Amino acid sequence: MLSAGDSCFLDAAQADSCSAQALFNNRLQLLHPVTVAAVTQTTIFYLPINMKKTSAIKRRTLLLCTGLLLASPLPALAQAGADSAAMAAVLAPGGSLRASINLGNPVLVSLDANSGEAVGVSVDLAGELARRLGVPLQVMAVKSAGISVENVEQGKADIGFFAVDPKRGQAISFTLPYVLIEGFYAVRRDSPITGNAQVDQPGITVAVGKGSAYDLFLTRELQHATIVRIPTSPAVVQGFLDQHLSVAAGVKQQLEHDAAQAGGLRILEQRFMVIRQAMGLPKAKGEAAAAYLARFVEEMKASGFVAASLARHSIEGAIVAGPRD
Repeated sequence: MLSAGDSCFLDAAQADSCSAQALFNNRLQLLHPVTVAAVTQTTIFYLPINMKKTSAIKRRTLLLCTGLLLASPLPALAQAGADSAAMAAVLAPGGSLRASINLGNPVLVSLDANSGEAVGVSVDLAGELARRLGVPLQVMAVKSAGISVENVEQGKADIGFFAVDPKRGQAISFTLPYVLIEGFYAVRRDSPITGNAQVDQPGITVAVGKGSAYDLFLTRELQHATIVRIPTSPAVVQGFLDQHLSVAAGVKQQLEHDAAQAGGLRILEQRFMVIRQAMGLPKAKGEAAAAYLARFVEEMKASGFVAASLARHSIEGAIVAGPRD
């Protein structure tokens, strides 16, 4: 068996049936189980040699199994596996990863019509994190952002998915955002309000989901309008209609869905905020756990995992956050 840093030269005709796979199989046995999937996705490249200049190795192909494949990634991946195993005791001390997920944001999660289970990008991220930690996932689906925040703050959940907000940051360590979501206003079709600047006026009432990112943001921003808090975000439009309020605030996709069902409503053209949706965990879990989760989110964005999840769930109106968002 080859050692790290060795090179192996294989006859081109035998390249597809050579011992390269056996080599990888042998090497994989040395790794922590959570690293195997990452290693098996590594590409082996065959470098054709110029026959005129290299007659000594004519008809031979250089299999690149030197530093790139054996010396650098495998020890690093083995270390990553060890780190994940150690971190499992911190992130999932009860033996399963408890993920608090708010059902009030259809961009991030919804209930499958057939199974009734929660599905979406947040669930996918939680599942991938649990897989890396080597523990089962326990989805704690809740009806509002406020409850989800409380679950994490009180230690009832190990991780959560929230809009980044200074108030929530007092007890929760946030990652950088994994998606950006737009917040919009909806009004009745015959409303005199045509732009966002007309919302913050005396006598205007604005419906928001209690404890949602919109509630926190508008509580700080609106100086003259009155905020009316509805128990959950999915109930905002109905509460707006029942209480004869002036404006409904929320996720654009949720507002569009509810407006189509209710009829007689329109969405204002400009967004009033951009939500930076991130993962979070209790600060009590420590800086090392927070750093581990932050690296996980950045990897999921850079690898295309988040984009693929949004596409798989047919989500529009949300974009993958950049490394500096």
